[in-house]
Amino acid sequence: MPLKNRILGKTNITVAEMGLGLWAVQGSEWGKADDKESLEAIEKALGMGANFFDTSDVYGDGHSEELLGQAMKGWRGKFVVSTKIGWRGFTDGHSGYTTVDKLIAGIESNLKRLQTDYLDILFSHINFHESTMPVFVEGFAKLQKQGKLKGYGVSTSDFEYLKKFNADGGCSVVQIDYSILNRTPEADILPYCAEEKIGLVIRGPLAMGLLAGKFTKDSKFEQGDFRRNWIEKPDQNKVFLEDLAKVEKLKAVAGGKSLAQLALQFTLAHPAVSVVIPGAKNPKQVEANVSAGLLPPLSPAELKELDSITPPNGGRKIWPA
Repeated sequence: MPLKNRILGKTNITVAEMGLGLWAVQGSEWGKADDKESLEAIEKALGMGANFFDTSDVYGDGHSEELLGQAMKGWRGKFVVSTKIGWRGFTDGHSGYTTVDKLIAGIESNLKRLQTDYLDILFSHINFHESTMPVFVEGFAKLQKQGKLKGYGVSTSDFEYLKKFNADGGCSVVQIDYSILNRTPEADILPYCAEEKIGLVIRGPLAMGLLAGKFTKDSKFEQGDFRRNWIEKPDQNKVFLEDLAKVEKLKAVAGGKSLAQLALQFTLAHPAVSVVIPGAKNPKQVEANVSAGLLPPLSPAELKELDSITPPNGGRKIWPA
């Protein structure tokens, strides 16, 4: 059975409901990674029917985009490419892209690393100070008119910021953190996007690996892996331990599937969701993740049981968007 397809908001782009997030590459904040395995992961995802690939200019300082560009050689038409811009030169809440010309020059660098002349989706990477917002909206709209973008939006979990970004109705896609452990978007962002016909790209569906069920209170993280904060910072460790307790309860609901598959199916169950983009470092992880989209959907009874463990509209994340 092939992956199901969904329409990506106002863009009318058809995407498989399971995609691949490409943050965890060599040089990123996820510990060790291998370029060969990253390329094989992309190939595996494409071979399983996934076509949406998400990256950013700051993942591995641009290395993630370079790898995706390498993987796309001769196959560009098979890929729906999503990338982000905005963090470079970030200071005191403000993006370094203070003018439309600077922003467009930055986007040209995205295109160069990806070895393509157009982007399917471009996001403002997180919500910067509102004074910068008009630069991104104007610059994105200009490039869309030129045919260099099929759609644009913002990566944020801030509902008020999203509404302001979409004030002119031009935002066609939003990327948010959403999982069984972080159901807060159900209260506002998910219904708003459904009403506005804004496509929803879901990052963090496995809660940075927590919903893979492989961590314990004694887990260790490599130097350079931001998840060390879950152990070393008291405030994050408190939430980490609370989430581990929920994970143990969720395992009992999974039944014959893995906890990760259950978590991914949960995000796919919401009708407003367009595509879910779990990260993966190697083909084995990709196969496990994408296969969740090949399983029968969660039953009302299963969803009700999940509600009893993590109530609707609730939960919290331990890493900023």
